[in-house]
Amino acid sequence: MTVFCAMLLFFLFAGQQEARAQQVGVKTNALMWAAMTPNFGCELVVGEHSSIDFSAFGHYKPYGMDSKLIAFQPEYRYWFNGRPMIREYVGAAAMVANYDMNVRNFVYSGNAASLGLSGGYVFLLSKNWRLDLSAGFGFLFFFHKQYYETDDYYVDASQAYNAWGYKLFPAKLGISFTYIIR
Repeated sequence: MTVFCAMLLFFLFAGQQEARAQQVGVKTNALMWAAMTPNFGCELVVGEHSSIDFSAFGHYKPYGMDSKLIAFQPEYRYWFNGRPMIREYVGAAAMVANYDMNVRNFVYSGNAASLGLSGGYVFLLSKNWRLDLSAGFGFLFFFHKQYYETDDYYVDASQAYNAWGYKLFPAKLGISFTYIIR
C-alpha cells in the first residue's frame, strides 16, 4: 500500500508547474469495453504541457470466463504542442491490480503492479469530444497464489503467495473517447 501511495503522490506532483486545471475530461476506453471490462477515467490539465490521467477498470466473469479483476491506472502525460489533450504525447504510466482468474485448469489469485512508458495521439472530434489512440509498454511485477483448480492446498486465504516475478507487458492499449467538461 505504501508503494501505491508513493506512486500516486509522484503522479500528482510530477507535472505541476502551475496548479491551474484549465480542462477536465472524463473518458472511457472502447477496447476494454470490447473485452467486457467496464472502465472510467478522468484527465486533468496541470500545466502548459502536462496532464494527469486517472483510470479505473474491472470485470467479473467476462464472456463467461472465470475471471475477476479490479485495477487503478494513473498516468502523467507530456504534450509536445503546448496544448494538453490535443495531438501527440508521451507519458509515464503505472498500474495496481487485484485479480482472481482460472486459465486452463490453473487458478491465479493475487496482485500486480506495473510501471511503463506510453504514447499516443489525440484527435479533436468536436469542441467537447476527443479520440485518444494510445499504447505503451512496461514491466509488470506480480505475486500470486497459483494452483490447479482441483487442488485444495492453496485455497486457504491464510496461505502465502507461491509465485512471483516480472514480465515485459503492454502496459496500456486504448481507443478512448474523452468528453471535456470544462
